[in-house]
Amino acid sequence: MAKLIALYKHPEDKEAFDQHYFEVHAPITEKIPGLREMRVTKFSTTPMGTDSPYYLMCEMIYDSMDDLKNGMRSAEGKASGKDLMSFAGNLVTLMIGEDA
Repeated sequence: MAKLIALYKHPEDKEAFDQHYFEVHAPITEKIPGLREMRVTKFSTTPMGTDSPYYLMCEMIYDSMDDLKNGMRSAEGKASGKDLMSFAGNLVTLMIGEDA
């Protein structure tokens, strides 16, 4: 399995971020061809009880690296990336990985 992981820093306006993320961005992203599963996690704290440096994480899971790459190249993948940069370009870190 291959994953595209998005880690988001804390936005200034969490309510506005959540509204856009869940009502606009996630529905666009869910349409990417080859996407098997999308898991979203909101962080609350670290094991040490301190605030997490990240607000939210999204794991986008594909059957293979080829499926992930093809999904990113699709019209839906490009639309998701364009939307991401419009509302969270300064907040997001993207990483690609495979299950070990």
